[in-house]
Order: sequence, then C-alpha cells, then structure tokens
Amino acid sequence: MAAPALKHWRTTLERVEKFVSPLYFTDCNLHGRLFGDSCPVAALSSFQTPERLPYQEAVRQEFRPAQIRDSFGPTWWTCWFRVELTIPEAWVGQEVHLRWESDGEGLVWRDGEPVQGLTKEGEKTSYVLTDRLEEGDPRSLTLYVEVACNGLLGAGKGSMIAAPDPEKMFQVSRAELAVFRRDVHRLLVDLELLLGIAKGLGEDNQRSFQALYTANQMVNVCDPAQPETFPVAQALASRFFGQRGGESQHTIHAMGHCHIDTAWLWPFKETVRKCARSWVSAVQLMEQNPEFIFACSQVRGTAVWGHLSPVGPRAQQLEWVKSHYPGLHARLQEFACRGQFVPVGGTWVEMDGNLPSGEAMVRQFLQGQNFFLQEFGKMCSEFWLPDTFGYSAQLPQIMRSCGIRHFLTQKLSWNLVNSFPHHTFFWEGLDGSRVLAHFPPGDSYGMQGSVEEVLKTVVKNRDKGRTNHSAFLFGFGDGGGGPTQTMVDRLKRLHNTDGLPRVQLSSPGRLFSALETDSGQLCTWVGELFLELHNGTYTTHAQIKKGNRECERILHDVELLSSLAVARSAQFLYPAAQLQDLWRLLLLNQFHDVVTGSCIELVAEEAMCHYEDIRAHGNTLLSAAAAALCAGEPGPEGLLIVNTLPWKRTEVLALPRPGGAHSLALVTVPSMGYAPAPTSLQPLPPQQPVFVVQEADGSVTLDNGIIRVTLDPTGCLTSLVLVASGREAIAEGTVGNQFVLFDDVPLYWDAWDVMDYHLETRKPVRGQAGTLAVGIEGGMRGSAWFLLQIGANSRLSQEVVLDVGCPYVRFHTEVHWHEAHKFLKVEFPARVRSPQATYEVQFGHLQRPTHHNTSWDWARFEVWAHRWMDLSEHGFGLALLNDCKYGASVRGNVLSLSLLRAPKAPDATADMGRHEFTYALMPHKGSFQDAGVIPAAYSLNFPLLALPAPGPAPAAAWSAFSVSSPAVVLETVKQAETSPQGSTLVLRLYEAHGSHVDCWLHTSLPVQEAVLCDLLERRDPAGHLPLQDDRLKLTFSPFQVQSLLLVLQPPPN
Repeated sequence: MAAPALKHWRTTLERVEKFVSPLYFTDCNLHGRLFGDSCPVAALSSFQTPERLPYQEAVRQEFRPAQIRDSFGPTWWTCWFRVELTIPEAWVGQEVHLRWESDGEGLVWRDGEPVQGLTKEGEKTSYVLTDRLEEGDPRSLTLYVEVACNGLLGAGKGSMIAAPDPEKMFQVSRAELAVFRRDVHRLLVDLELLLGIAKGLGEDNQRSFQALYTANQMVNVCDPAQPETFPVAQALASRFFGQRGGESQHTIHAMGHCHIDTAWLWPFKETVRKCARSWVSAVQLMEQNPEFIFACSQVRGTAVWGHLSPVGPRAQQLEWVKSHYPGLHARLQEFACRGQFVPVGGTWVEMDGNLPSGEAMVRQFLQGQNFFLQEFGKMCSEFWLPDTFGYSAQLPQIMRSCGIRHFLTQKLSWNLVNSFPHHTFFWEGLDGSRVLAHFPPGDSYGMQGSVEEVLKTVVKNRDKGRTNHSAFLFGFGDGGGGPTQTMVDRLKRLHNTDGLPRVQLSSPGRLFSALETDSGQLCTWVGELFLELHNGTYTTHAQIKKGNRECERILHDVELLSSLAVARSAQFLYPAAQLQDLWRLLLLNQFHDVVTGSCIELVAEEAMCHYEDIRAHGNTLLSAAAAALCAGEPGPEGLLIVNTLPWKRTEVLALPRPGGAHSLALVTVPSMGYAPAPTSLQPLPPQQPVFVVQEADGSVTLDNGIIRVTLDPTGCLTSLVLVASGREAIAEGTVGNQFVLFDDVPLYWDAWDVMDYHLETRKPVRGQAGTLAVGIEGGMRGSAWFLLQIGANSRLSQEVVLDVGCPYVRFHTEVHWHEAHKFLKVEFPARVRSPQATYEVQFGHLQRPTHHNTSWDWARFEVWAHRWMDLSEHGFGLALLNDCKYGASVRGNVLSLSLLRAPKAPDATADMGRHEFTYALMPHKGSFQDAGVIPAAYSLNFPLLALPAPGPAPAAAWSAFSVSSPAVVLETVKQAETSPQGSTLVLRLYEAHGSHVDCWLHTSLPVQEAVLCDLLERRDPAGHLPLQDDRLKLTFSPFQVQSLLLVLQPPPN
C-alpha cells in the first residue's frame, strides 16, 4: 500500500473533476464509459409538415429516407421520424438505450403511445428501450419520434427573448442504439455529489475534506476499463453517505416540478405537446421511483388541437392530454390515485397577480377548483403561483374563501432593489385574511438536485430558527421538460448525510403540514407582495390590456342581464355553457405572460382573436337577454336603456336614430335595471347646461356648474376648478394633461421592465398653439379637440369632453404610435400635498408612498392600479380615472398615467399602430370615498347600454337590486354553477371604502331563500339570511367580499 501523500486542495479537486468530466479526458475517464457498445439505427426516414398532426394521421404519411444532420424546418413546423431498430444479440443481459440528440423538442412514440420526451436542453437525450435485454425479448422494433421545430424556450433569433427566427432550421445530430452502464452512472452521481460537498462546505470544514478525500480515494481504486473495480469505489461512497446527520438538521422537501408556461415564447398549441413531452417523462420516473412525487402546477389552459375555438369544448391542459393522449391521461389519473401525481395551484391558469379584476381572480379559482374536484376527486389546498409579476393584497381573502390556506411562490427573489425578508411567513391581505406562505429558499422552481442548491436552500433561508423545513422544487421548467432520473438519484443519495440538510422526496401537503406544526414563531407580512421588477408589464401591449378590461365588462353585463331575464321570463334559458367557455377564454388570456404583454407576436395575435370572440358572442348574448327582458311588456318599439351598476345613474347618452345618426339625451336609469329610451328630444335639464367659450388667444373653457376646465391653445390643462368652492386642482405654475416621452431601454427584459433611470430622460411633448378647436358647443355636452405630433412618426388626437351633471372631465384619446424604446405617459401636477396616494386594486384600494424615503419606497417608482388613483389632502383631492390602463405613479404631487411602450422583444411589433383610450380627471371635496370617486370610475368603465328591443320596449323603469350604503358594491350577479331549473343566483358584494358597515340589499326579484356562501358557491351552514320587505341585512368589515345564494321562485309562464 502506498504511503499517505500530502494533498493539494485544488489539484485534488480538479483531479476528481476531470475524472467525471463530459469534456476532458473522456478517452480514459469514467464519464467516457457511461455508454458501452453502440450501433447505428437500422433505418431512419422522415416527413415534414407545418401542422401538428395526431399520431394516427402522422404515421400514415409518406416517409422518405433521412440522414443524421439533415436539415428540417422552419420554425413551428414538425418533422416526424420513423426509427427502425435492431438490437444486437450480444447485448443480452444489458440495459439498452436509444440515444437521440436534436435541437428540436422530441417525443418518442412506441406502439401508438407517447413514452418519453427528448429534449437536449432538458438533459433528456436517451430513451430506455429495456433496462435488461432478456433472451425472449424482440430484437427488432419501430419507434416514431415527433420533433417540434422549436427549442425548450422557443426559437429566438440571437437571444432567448428575441422575436422568433421564422427561417430557423433544425437537425438531428445523434440517433443510435447503445448499452447504458448503470454502475458507471451510479459512480458518477456519487463523485459529483462528493465534489459538490467539498466545494460547498469549503476548505474550512472538516466534512468537506472527508468528501474530497473519499472522492480522491475512489479515483485511486476505480479503473474505468475494469468494471470489477467499481464495487470497491462504490463501497467508499456508501460509507461516506451512510454517516448520518443529527436530529436538528434542516429538512428539505424535494418535489418534482415542471413549470410549463401556457404560452410565452411559443404559441398556445405548442404547449399541448410540451405537456405530453414533460408529463410522459414524469410518468416514467414515477414508475421507476415509487417514492418520487411530481407536483404539477400548470394543468390548465384553453385551446384545441389545431384550432383555437371561441367556444371550444376542451379547456384544460389535462383535457388536451385526455383528448390527444388518452393513454397518458389514464396513467396520470392512476398515479394521482397513488399520490405520486399531485395537481397543485387551484386556478384555471397561472394568472398574473396584478392585472385581472377581483371577479376574474375569483373565476380563476372557481373554474380551477371545480376542475380539480371533477378530475381528481378533490380540490387543491395550496395556491401555487411561482412565476407571476406581483401579488395583489386581496389574494389571501380570495384564497381563503376558495378553500386554500397555503401559498407558494418564488418570484419575489427577483426583486431588483430589496431582498424580501422572509421565506416562510403568514401573509395578511387587505381584509385581514391570512394564509401560510412559503418561498423555496433556493429561490428557484427549477432546481437540479445539486449539493450547491441543497446548501443554498439552508444558507439563504431567512427564517432560520423560526422553522426547520423548506421546499426544493426540481426539474427543468418554463418551457417544460421536468425532472430527470439523475436529479432523483442525487436527492435519494443525499437522504440523510452528515454535514448536509436532510432531504426527503416529499409532497406539498407534507411540506405545509410540517410548516404549520412549526408556525408559532413565524412573522406576518401585511398587504401586497410587490415585485420590484417587470413593472413595464402593466403597460406593454396596450391592446391586450384594453381587450382584458372590455371583456371583463362584457361578461359582467351578460351575466347580470341573463340572470334578470331568467327571473322575468320562464322561456329564457341562462347561457351557462356559452358563458363558461367565454370566461375560460378570458382566463386563458390572463396567463402571466399573455395579459402582461410579455409574449411573442403569434401569442398576442391569438389573444386578440380570443377577445374578438368574447366581444362577438358576448354582444349576441346581451341582445338575447335584452329581448327576453322586453318580452310581454307593453310599450313602443325602440331601445332599452340598461344600467348594469348597483346605483341609480343620470348620464348623457348618444342614442341611435333612424338613418344612422345619433342624438344626445339625458337619461336616468335605476340601479341594476332599465328604463325606456326617451322618445323625443328633451328640454334642457334643470341643472346648469355645459358652457363652452373659446377666448381670443385660442384657449377654451368648459363649465357645467360642477367643474370648470380651462385648456391652453395647445390642449394642456391650465385650470381645473371645483365650482362650488372655487378650489383650484392644478398646481400653480404648471399644466396638466401634459404628455411626456421617456427613453425606455431596460437592462435585458425588454417587454417586461422599465428601469428607474428612465425618469431621468423625461421630455415634455409640446403642442402648437392654434391647434385647439371647439367640438361640441355646449348644452348637454361640450368638447374641445386638438392634434399633437409625438416625434417624427407618431401623432395623437384628443377630444376633451364635459357632460351636464358630470363630476369629471373625460379625455378621449387616439394615438398612432410608431416608436422604438419610448414610453408615453400623461401627467397632472395637483395642488394637493400628501405623503401617500391611493390606488384601486381588486375589491378595494391601498395606499403607496408619494416620496422616496427608503429603498422600498423608490423601488415603487412605477406601480399598477385598476380603474382609478387618487391624491387627497384633508378636505380636497384629485382622482385620475381610466378605462383600460394599469401602469401609474404619483411622485410628489404629480399624478402620472402610463399610456404606451415600444419594446422590441419578444414581439418586435408590440404596441405599434392605432390606439384608442379614455382617461378622466375628477377634483373632489372631502374624501374620495364620500365624493363618489369609486362609482365615477365604475361609470366610466361600464357605460349605459342602449339595446335594441325586438318588440315593444317596457314603458316603465325597473330595478332588480340596490344597496343602501355607498360603501358596498354589488359587483356580480350570475347564475349559480349548480342551479336546479336555473332558479339560483349568486350575488357578490364587497366593502369598498375600508369601513365597518351594515347595509340593506333591496331586490324586486321573487326570492324564496337567501343564504351566505363562499367564493366556490358552497353554502355557509350558519349563513341563512331572513328576508324582510324584499330586503336582506348584511354586515361588512373593511374590504370584505361576501357572496350569497338567492333561490328564486320560478317566473309565471
């Protein structure tokens, strides 16, 4: 035996590294022996198609002889390969693989079933034909490999997030049979882990040296050319890994995971195949490793093979699999019963956490949880949202009311400025609801089972001492791929080794159960989880944002009118199936890379088609409901004026007249009801008409007795006065309605990010005097309009409109936008001083600072809001409303609304072209709550509807619902998901002011029974509500959302 030698740390480490290297010394090292004998495939043939064909159709096509390194493509095409194999007789008793390497994503089919995903980027480059070739096994077989002409993360030209290269060609670089040496694989895993321990624990750690010396000794005794030396080396490793840790060791719950974006750098249709490639590989792992658990967080979507249907019968990613890969679907259900395939998430898709409305978020859970119950027999208890761009402060309440108590994400680890202070904590929402939240301390959902990642999970954990458990999500993600056998082998080997945390192959349920047991010392985070990055996504792809807001409104209106029609007409059938399909399309578009605009052009175009489908079908359903409401009512033929909001409204409306003309009328419509259209031109109303005056210098003043608006000759706002008090809203020496242009060049994530330094490039867009002209000259409505050139290639036209009796001035804007890396905003400096501004969020509002005192403050230089934001001091404030924008900021006293961006990746055409949008400015006395800012913003977003009545329109006004308190908003009226004879409605209300309040809900519908329910429409056993004189009494705490079931008496025939 050789005498012990002194060892140099670096040379010893590198010696072991070279022994396992896939690049160096592979002629004599261990890695070079991973595969033994090999032989080419017996025959290879192929055919190409631009379509994504089902297997049965593909195998009937004409295949032609193919060679390794033949080109095929271009991007988004498919190449099918027929692979004929003959296994040599000499390989009996050996493990035999098909080795396949291509730059396209592959799926192996065997005997008509998908059996393995093959993706080089996902480290899946071989398919196990047999783990031991037996004497009686067939020696010849034919496989098919379906290769998509895109990589794991699309086909970006030059960089991952660049627009796809439409001309990119692909090739297969390896297709051969080979003997796989499982004993070599096991030694490689052990040596890689020992290296990881030596590096990770470092030169100051005793255990690190033990790992390095063990690895070095294994190299000494192991001769790659002599397999009989392997057991001695293996025994050395087993002795090391068999030395156990102490009872206090941190426990890591390792779960297989595969994040598949429903659409991103690839189209929706490709995701169908990504699911199959990823999940069939997971099935193989579950089969081989009974202790392996796969947490599937993206099992939903809405597309149909080869065709995106507006009202498609198949909606979920699992239903895609059920439809196109029924054998795989059966296996998934089998492993779900065993507890190895665990659906997590609870929502329809992994939606954006900022932009969807409160009701849309509820529907994500309603559709998702009902789907899980139907498909797997139980609902999710975890909300799993690893990759969205921020998290609304109302999510905890929505989760709790949907049966979910646990929340997992990791995205806040991407914060650019501040490190979030916790990994395990209680998250408290706007209303005080709490959920147990966990961020995997490794700050990733795509771990690979390395020692470095395991150690990082412990070292980076910010709640040491408070909890001793954490999640470890392993598997390739975003574009799918998922876990590999090597990852599983690493984690199994690290099960309980001295010097390292304890590693368990675990499940989400076991993780959260352990965290709950240990939760007594956990801290609480109150309010939104704001991501300090990706805040350009509030603005990018303005047409998608507009489609989202419009379609949320359309579905709200259709559900309300259809519910009222069911109550009024025995013949009307509630369009439940059509509405479900339209909702699912909208929810699909709220996926976190679609509504945010951070997707390729192909996805954006599909999203716009979805919105068009919702508009078209929604308007048809609106007309049908209006016709049913009119049925049997006496009155003249004409129009039905419908108010879908829960308060009485008096507004100016443009009514269609014969010959295509329109006339203005002042109409009053009761809450959630209708009124007949006025039949003749009305005299001027008793309140002051709108006066419009243009001065000699070209400036224009609009005055309706409530507010007085003065525009300078270029269209800027020089004065906004609350007439009753004479209070000026615009800061002295400044102008409002000032368009400003910024340079917008982020560090990398083009469509996603706007950086703080963009604020240093502010350039006001100056108009030309003399472009302002009077539009409508007053009376019911007054307006002025102007044109504005923005740079060399873009222009804007705007009509500034004031209506009689209206507390806000509207700015109807049209922009022709052709810029590159520019950001357009509009600013309003207010004569208001306050350290915080208020922004509407889902089912409520929250405050954010107007100063930059701390890094947490200035990291929020660009924030998101829904329909309004407000800056108020005691007694007075200024609110900025909008009909389709989400990006905003208030810095000091300047309210700023973000209008348009011009990123060039991943969609080089994003935002180019024509845009229309409206924002409005509302000065107010007192608080924004008491002044009615919230109903004003609703009114801007939910215009009165003038619906044609097919027969006589009702002669009298009618209201279905009203609420006694202005603090409570009746947000939604719909039919219950399970409604016998269509006789049960669901009403959703929320407290909007931030107050405790008792209120009465009045209804004119024939209610038999009223009972409180949760957001999944499950009855509260103690929630019966007595009906008193057509009224129900409700009690709210601040920002509380309540739902009730109303069982109606059937209408008379």
